[in-house]
Amino acid sequence: MKLLALAIVTLAITTFAQNEVVTTTTPQSSKPASSPKSKVKASAAAKNPLENESKGPITTEIYADEASFDSGKNTGVFTGNVRVFDPRFNLQSDKLTVYLHKGEDQGLEKAIADGNVGVVRDKPDPNGGPPTHAVGRSEHAVYTAKDGSVELTGMPKVQQGPNMHIATSAETVMVINQDGHLNTHGPSRTEIRQEPKQEKPGSSAATPSPSPKP
Repeated sequence: MKLLALAIVTLAITTFAQNEVVTTTTPQSSKPASSPKSKVKASAAAKNPLENESKGPITTEIYADEASFDSGKNTGVFTGNVRVFDPRFNLQSDKLTVYLHKGEDQGLEKAIADGNVGVVRDKPDPNGGPPTHAVGRSEHAVYTAKDGSVELTGMPKVQQGPNMHIATSAETVMVINQDGHLNTHGPSRTEIRQEPKQEKPGSSAATPSPSPKP
């Protein structure tokens, strides 16, 4: 693989079992991610509501079997078992195309995923409890760094906690916002699941009969 320098952004590819890619810029806010291999540090991205404000860079890690870069178009293409780890979302797909800003700020502008797309975002609990995972699946997804949204198309479906939201038309579009909220445009079906109440240990549903008098 080759080493490509894009002004402030440095893209380094190291070929082992998978490619490793690193770019570095300074973002407005958010906390670095802690994930295993490839790293992309991007700027101009929306603040992650689940993280405290930080002056450090955002680290995005990308795994792929193959990667190529076009310095003229400021793009990178990743193919084969693509996995992305980012403080704002996690994603997997067959192919990922990354677009970087031109000029001095060459951070992440948008990312387009194709084929067997799976994306995970966290929805904060307003009461301070643990976040709810929003898990989306589709054939196509677009992440836009400016507003932090993930748009799913190609018969998308999103699971939030035990509930499932499923597209019933190929024209349906689902958008998971940066705070984990879901908006749907087009026909869909929603499955709301409720688990049965668990009985307390030692309790009995039936009232015991009184003992007969001697």
